[in-house]
This record gives sequence, C-alpha cells and structure tokens, in this order.
Amino acid sequence: MSEITQGKITFINHDKKYAIIEYLQGNKKKVVSTSIDDALQKKEKLKGIIKKTHHYMVGDVVSFRVRLSDRGDKMIADKTEFLYNNALDVLLNKSSETNKFTGYLKIADDKYYVKEIDSYLFFPVPFSLWQIVPTENELNEQVTFSLENTHKKEKIFASLFNNRYIPEFEQAVKLFKSKTPVDATVYKITPLGIYVNVVSDKIQSKLLPEKDNKIAVGDVIKIIITHLAKDKIAVKKADA
Repeated sequence: MSEITQGKITFINHDKKYAIIEYLQGNKKKVVSTSIDDALQKKEKLKGIIKKTHHYMVGDVVSFRVRLSDRGDKMIADKTEFLYNNALDVLLNKSSETNKFTGYLKIADDKYYVKEIDSYLFFPVPFSLWQIVPTENELNEQVTFSLENTHKKEKIFASLFNNRYIPEFEQAVKLFKSKTPVDATVYKITPLGIYVNVVSDKIQSKLLPEKDNKIAVGDVIKIIITHLAKDKIAVKKADA
C-alpha cells in the first residue's frame, strides 16, 4: 500500500465530481485526480475509510494515497480527506468583521453556487420555496453575498444580498409587519398539527394540534403571522 501523501486541490469539476490534487514527490511536482462524489464519501464514511465527508474547494489541503485505478489505466488519489484551507480561513476571519463578498453565480448538478472573486472558492447557495431562482441568463454574473453558518466549515453556505421572491411572500411580509389577521384555510390535519394555507397555497404554515379539535379540513381560521424569514414561517390563532 502506498504511503499517505499531502497535497492541495487546484481544480474542481463539480459536474463530473472530481478534483485535481497537486503534490510533491521528491522534488517533482505531480498531479492526480480524486473523486469528490457525495454519495461515495458517505459510503466510505460508513465503512470507516474516511472520518467525515467534506464539500471540497480549491485550496483545500488534503491527505490521500495514490493507487492504480480499478480499470488499471491511470493512477488516482484514494482515501482523500480534508485537512485545512488557509484561503477559507482568511474569508472566515473577514466575515466576522465585514460579511460582504463578491463572486460569480454558477450552477452544477442543478445546484447553485457562488465563486468568490479572489479565492475562487465555491459556496453553495440554497433557495427557499418562496424565492425566484436565477435564470440561465443570470449565471456567471457578478453578485454580492454573505457567508452563513460559518461556525461549521463543512456546512458553510452563501446568502445573496439581492434576492427576489414570489408575490405571495411579499404579501406575507406586509401582513407580518402590520400584524394583520389572516383568513387561513385548513388543508390538512394530523396528530402533529393543523396545516393551513396562509397566502393562497404558496405560503403555508402549521398550528399546534388541539386537544378537543373541532376543526376540519376546509375550515377558515383567523391567524396572525408571528415569525417570517426567507425559509420559515410561524403563525398563531388570532385573538377572538
């Protein structure tokens, strides 16, 4: 078995799920490819081959073993594990002071990312059901974003500064700010709660179940929105 080697990821192809690692062997600079497939990482973690999964970025320093591919036609990196990323640490330090970055919007495997303009690091950009996702014409355009969940490096994501939402969400924002009671229609009832349409069937929420529940599907209940964020809404019954 080959010895454990350290190297740095210098290129990533998110579509084909592989990365290029640059490393030194003696005094010679060499490169080798490695898989960054999420499904494969999860399998290897379950088998104890790697300690944890990781969303790989350019600049990641990794440990790995070089071996012959299963087809026997080339050498590949195996048992690849993330060690550290100095460029990421620089961005995280900056985020604690001024959490504002510039990058380019990308898409890979039907998921959106931003590529930070200086480091070339990729960060996933999640969108809620209420957001209008960018069109193909908006890809590769410059955007401004912040870094979220920075206390967990493996779960960092980007939040765009300029977000667009469906009209129903904008209406919900006005109702939330004014604390205006809303006629919400019950569309489902389970032991876990009473599910209601707050603004048409685009903005939905849940009320806690009632002991002596006399509410039926189709009933209209007056509610007030108590919390509203881009991916979460909470409501309560309006005072009678």
